Amino acid sequence: MAENRQLRVFLCHSKEDKPKIRKLYHRLISDGFDAWLDEEKLIPGHNWDYEIRKAMRESDVVVICLSNNAVTKTGYVQKEIRQALDKANEQPEGKIYLIHVKLEDCKVPDSISQYQWVDLFDKNGYKKLKGTLVFCAEDRKLRYSSNELKVVNLDMVTICIPILGPITAGP
Repeated sequence: MAENRQLRVFLCHSKEDKPKIRKLYHRLISDGFDAWLDEEKLIPGHNWDYEIRKAMRESDVVVICLSNNAVTKTGYVQKEIRQALDKANEQPEGKIYLIHVKLEDCKVPDSISQYQWVDLFDKNGYKKLKGTLVFCAEDRKLRYSSNELKVVNLDMVTICIPILGPITAGP
């Protein structure tokens, strides 16, 4: 049975890449994915380390955003990458959990080089990323558009019902 929720996408990135990540976040949101970005989801008073680990645990997919900053600096982004790798190792064989995108031409760390990546700076890069996320949503029987309800009938045929707006009840 399909779950009536969007694919949860965690954005792992270096803080120096924040302007590019903001654009990616807003594009993912507008394309119907439930993206998680620290500056959008954390609120004052949150224990940010706990909330980041929780969000990563609850995500269906982690997008590791690679740049020269992200792969060469020490710090929290390296910790996030290791945590994502740990969770990826718990997934069934063939299940996509980690997707790394190169924001610019940079070296892919050895620890994640076994996973295919996408060059986001390439003209078709975002299209490939979106296609993979749609595949992940369908594989998990989730919806990937905020404008539809996904219903699965008894014959296992998926029917998507467009949501045109609020429905008023009453006389």
